[in-house]
Amino acid sequence: MAEEILAPLAGKIVKLNMTLDAKVEEDEEALVIEAMKMETPVFVPCDGVVTALNVKEGDEVEEDDVLAVIAEA
Repeated sequence: MAEEILAPLAGKIVKLNMTLDAKVEEDEEALVIEAMKMETPVFVPCDGVVTALNVKEGDEVEEDDVLAVIAEA
């Protein structure tokens, strides 16, 4: 079963800590979104592999955009 990482708020991706096909662990920091000069970390929801990565550093995102998909290991 796959889990989606959704944007918790609108903002700009300022740090991306994962790559496509990378193994990730639950609660690992996946990326950081900046909004109104405040940085918000977004965490991986489950252990698995990144099967889709829909953003890169510098991208603007809207709330609830699908940022990545993690296939459970």
